[in-house]
Amino acid sequence: MTKIKADPDGPETPAEACCGERTYHELLVNLNPIAQPLASRRLTRKLYKCIKKAVKQKQIRRGVKEVQKFVNKGEKGIMVLAGDTLPIEVYCHLPVMCEDRNLPYVYIPSKTDLGAAAGSKRPTCVIMVKPHEEYQEAYDECLEEVQALPPPL
Repeated sequence: MTKIKADPDGPETPAEACCGERTYHELLVNLNPIAQPLASRRLTRKLYKCIKKAVKQKQIRRGVKEVQKFVNKGEKGIMVLAGDTLPIEVYCHLPVMCEDRNLPYVYIPSKTDLGAAAGSKRPTCVIMVKPHEEYQEAYDECLEEVQALPPPL
């Protein structure tokens, strides 16, 4: 008997099928109740691109502890929070800090995708993107759309 080679263009293995890319609407199922204002699919993609550009210039702050420290020091930027982080208590104080300091913030559906956009294999629940002249146009576009989102109740 001969071995049958798997067709590289054929059906995926079950492991790849369950762990592949999930759509925006599938990610919305896991959102926290506090995830407002939520970025649209288009804005989410723009934010990921802006984050990738910021990582190249080393202009991001990643993680609750680091972001909180630099917000307290008065640093400015767009705060991007993952809407599927549990428990909520880990980062529920950050939107209040942003509102006190007039910093724009927005939720996106997935912490895994947020970590991947920052060039990490590890999921990340919050990233702050700082402005920089290399990607100023993309940053300004994201900033404008984030500020246009309706404020949370």
